[in-house]
Amino acid sequence: MIGAHEWRRKGVLVPALGARVHPHYGVFSPVRGEYVDLVARAPLPAPAGPRTGPRTAFDLGTGTGVLAAVLARRGLGRVVATDISPRALACARDNVRRLGLAGRVDVTGPALFPDGRADLVVCNPPWIPARPASVLEQGVYDQDGAMLRDFLHGLGSRLRPGGEGWLVLSDLAEHLGLRTRRDLLAAIEAAGLRVVGRIDTRPRHPRARDAADPLHAARSAEVTSLWRLASPIVKRSAHR
Repeated sequence: MIGAHEWRRKGVLVPALGARVHPHYGVFSPVRGEYVDLVARAPLPAPAGPRTGPRTAFDLGTGTGVLAAVLARRGLGRVVATDISPRALACARDNVRRLGLAGRVDVTGPALFPDGRADLVVCNPPWIPARPASVLEQGVYDQDGAMLRDFLHGLGSRLRPGGEGWLVLSDLAEHLGLRTRRDLLAAIEAAGLRVVGRIDTRPRHPRARDAADPLHAARSAEVTSLWRLASPIVKRSAHR
């Protein structure tokens, strides 16, 4: 409780923003910055064909709003951030206001997907497919991988032509025997999506180097990836 209060009061420095984000109690804190850095440096999808209006991004499960803020700072003209948690929605709105981005980031919910389509849809679901025992654990545990599954199956219909979905996911569940890489790739294929790229990074938090940690073997091997997903290329049949 004291630590949560101090996080909210002082904020957590996010180098990708050059600013602090203030987590509210019960909202996942961006203290593990590697997933934020992935979103900050991945190549943005190029618009397909002539376009009018600003490029749009969705940030699903926004939490503190940190990824929505990063996307806005990267030049996306409009960012829609969603969450199913009322605490997270209030937290994201607070941080968007603090960062001076209220005119470019719209926080809405409770829902996973907002209405409409986007050039970029980003989702960083909880990494462990297990049942959370409390509200505080909902940022880490995703029972039966429900959020991951809903993101994948809803993504194709929410992308504009040439758009991409960015799935930010640790492979810790694979090292713990809770999901396999084959399971993940099969879920992507079953959703009618294709992988167009992937960027990997290693964790920097102290537990990854703590040999006394019971999960040291899994944590030391962990890789966090940004999977760049797109709809299948539709081949037009030639008409004579």
